[in-house]
Amino acid sequence: MPLPKPPSLPRRCLFFDRDGVINQSPGKGYVLNWKQFVFNPGIIELLSWIKKQDILLVLVTSQRGVGKGLMSQADLDQIHDQMQSKLTQQSAKFDAIYAYTESEDCFHLPKPDPEMLFSAAQDLNIDLYQSWMIGDSDRDITMGRAANLKGCIRFLSDKLPEVKSDHNVNNAAQLQKLLRSIL
Repeated sequence: MPLPKPPSLPRRCLFFDRDGVINQSPGKGYVLNWKQFVFNPGIIELLSWIKKQDILLVLVTSQRGVGKGLMSQADLDQIHDQMQSKLTQQSAKFDAIYAYTESEDCFHLPKPDPEMLFSAAQDLNIDLYQSWMIGDSDRDITMGRAANLKGCIRFLSDKLPEVKSDHNVNNAAQLQKLLRSIL
């Protein structure tokens, strides 16, 4: 009789916010369809490099346009399906996507509550203490801190920071250089 397979060890993860980090920020509005979704320069190559380091990639995003009736859940799913399809072509696909939509069907809690991070950790066997949050807003950084992540990296944008992050970067190239030194 074969021995049971031992449980896998928890893995490191990089949690990413979407708008303003993965794709260009829509400003005060929302990305409502795939035509409005534009990847930030260098982000696909960065995600592909991370995957080669055997680090999990998880997207944690607030998409309130669904709850506000500006788009449907199906519209959001189509955007994420198209995004994942494009990322798959470059071996850069997210391992999971967690979205707070503010709709009555949404079971996630809004940022800065760390519930999406805790759910991902349970679902994917993630070691939160060895994982990082990459976001462009104070609520991303606050969420990462609340989950006791190893650290938080701010992708600088038009949002004025009031919450201190561990590191700040201006673009995907700077983020990759930083990740090479801290991972």
